[in-house]
Amino acid sequence: MSETRVLLFTGKGGVGKTTLSLATAFRALDFGKKVIVLSSDPAHSLSDALEMKLGPEPVQVEENLFCQEIDVFYTIQKYWGILRNYIINLLKWGKIEEIVAEEITALPGISEIAVFIWVNKLYRENGFDLMIIDCAPTAETLLFLSLPQMGEWWMRKFFPLHRRVTRTLSPLLKRVTDVPLPEDETYEEVQDLYENLFQVYGILSDPEITSVRLVTNPERMVIEETKRTLTYVELYGYSVDCLIVNRIIPEEENFSGFSKYLEAQKKYLKEIDNSFFPLPIFKVPHLSQEVFGKKLLKQLGEKVYGENDPTQVFFKERPYRISSKDGDYLFEIYLPFARKEEVSVLQYGDELILQVRSERRNIFLPSFLAFYYIKEATLADNWLKVLFCIKKKA
Repeated sequence: MSETRVLLFTGKGGVGKTTLSLATAFRALDFGKKVIVLSSDPAHSLSDALEMKLGPEPVQVEENLFCQEIDVFYTIQKYWGILRNYIINLLKWGKIEEIVAEEITALPGISEIAVFIWVNKLYRENGFDLMIIDCAPTAETLLFLSLPQMGEWWMRKFFPLHRRVTRTLSPLLKRVTDVPLPEDETYEEVQDLYENLFQVYGILSDPEITSVRLVTNPERMVIEETKRTLTYVELYGYSVDCLIVNRIIPEEENFSGFSKYLEAQKKYLKEIDNSFFPLPIFKVPHLSQEVFGKKLLKQLGEKVYGENDPTQVFFKERPYRISSKDGDYLFEIYLPFARKEEVSVLQYGDELILQVRSERRNIFLPSFLAFYYIKEATLADNWLKVLFCIKKKA
C-alpha cells in the first residue's frame, strides 16, 4: 500500500498557486520527503518559478524533488495511439485537414484526463512521499475534479450500449459507407483510459491520501470565487484541509497610497476568518517582490507552514454520509455557501441528480435506494439533507 500523500492547489488565476505548490514542495524536503510537483495548467509556470527548463516527463530539480509540466499531445502519443489515430482518421474522413485534425485530438477534457493518467502512474510506480498538483485556474480545475463522475455515468450507461450497437451494425455499415468505425482495440483503449480515471478518483477522493488546498487573496472577487470553489469541491466528494491566504500586505508596512487597500484588506481577512471556519487558515505575508528561484521559494514555504509538516492532514471531514433513520435513510452532503434557491435534487432510480447553480453531479446511491423515494430535502448549516422513504406497494 502506497503511503504517497497527494495535495491539489487550486484557486482563481493569479493568486499564487504555482509558487505555493513549489514552496510546499521545498518545505516538505526539510522533513525528508521525496516530492514531485505536476503542473496541470496548460499555461505552465513551474519552469518560470524555478528558473529552469522542465519537460513532459519528470525532471529532477534537486535531490528528492522532481517537477513535470504535463503536455497533452505528448501524453496522447505515448498512451493513446490507437484512439488518437481513430479520431484523426474520422476527422480526415470528414474532410478536415490533417494538421487541424491533430489539433482537434485535444478535445475538451483530454488535458484533464492526461493529468489523471500521470497521477495514477506516478502514484503507483515511483515511490514518492508527496505528489503536488499545481492545478489550472478554478474553472478548469472543476472540470478536472468532475471528470470521474461524468466518466462513471458514461461508462455505465452509454459505453456498453454504444459498443454493442457498433458490433451489431458494423458489417452492414461497412457495405454502405466508408466512414471509419471503432474496432475492439479502440474500445479497449477507451476502457483502459476510464479505468485509470476511476482508479485516480479512488486516490483523490480518499481524505487520508488527498487534500485540496484552496489559495486565495484578501480581495472581494477572489474570496467570492473561493467560496464557490469550496462548494463545488465538496459537491464532487473531495476533501479540503486548509485555506491559504496569499500576499497579505503587513499593516506596519508604509505603502504610500495603500491606506484604502489596507483598510479593505483588514475587512476581508475578518470575513475570511468568519466564512471559512472551521477550516485551518494559513496567512502568508507579501514578500515585497516576485517569488522566483529556489531560495525565495524555500523562504515562502517556511512562512506558510512554520514548524508544521506540510504533508499532514490539517482538517478532515467527510463530504457526505448515509445513515438509517427509523426505517428510512438520510443522505447528507456538505455544501458550504450554497443557498436553498440554488440547489435542486432529483432521483432517477439509483442515481441522485444534484445541481448547485450551474454545476451538476450524478451521485450513484446504494442500489437498494432505487426502491425508495425522496420524501424531503432540506438545507441547513451548510448540510443538504435528503430523506429517502420506502415506496408503498400499489
